Amino acid sequence: MNLSGLENERLLAALRGVLAAKNLVSAAEIAERIAITDQASPAQGAAMVARAWTDAGFRARLLACGTRAAEEFGIMMRGAPPLGVLENVPGLHHLVVCTLCSCYPRAVLGYPPFWYKSVAYRARAVRDPRGVLAEWGTTLPEGTRIRVVDSTADYRWMVLPLRPAGTEGWDEAALAALVREGDMVGVTLPRLP
Repeated sequence: MNLSGLENERLLAALRGVLAAKNLVSAAEIAERIAITDQASPAQGAAMVARAWTDAGFRARLLACGTRAAEEFGIMMRGAPPLGVLENVPGLHHLVVCTLCSCYPRAVLGYPPFWYKSVAYRARAVRDPRGVLAEWGTTLPEGTRIRVVDSTADYRWMVLPLRPAGTEGWDEAALAALVREGDMVGVTLPRLP
């Protein structure tokens, strides 16, 4: 069944009315959730990464409980699955994939990019992670182990990438500008402009 835009709006309004009538969710709660979802973007995750690179205390809190650190950062996580943060370190690189669908930390990174949801990415990331990284132009030092982590409906993951060399003394805004969406799922690495 193909619905028109007007029919979709009517169906959505009816669903909201039923949810409110049954006291399952209020109109205000729906509006709040829509606003939170619309605000989410990779820029929020990049700002968290930059803070972790410059503030050891925040970095520790982010790695211990990504959900709490995101909320401390002003990102509403209520209703979202828990957020885990995987730290890339010399010799270990993380690559996030959702093998079943497209589970993604939307509250922190916004909507998943089209390639993250693709069957090809999901299958190859598990089967040939080094090959997938190479296609993105990501070359890791010899001997670096790649750990593929499955993001699920119950637990979402993001990557805390290595801070690029040569960025000592940079402020958070300049550092955040280096961080791309792919860096926070492990397919790319932050690079100097």
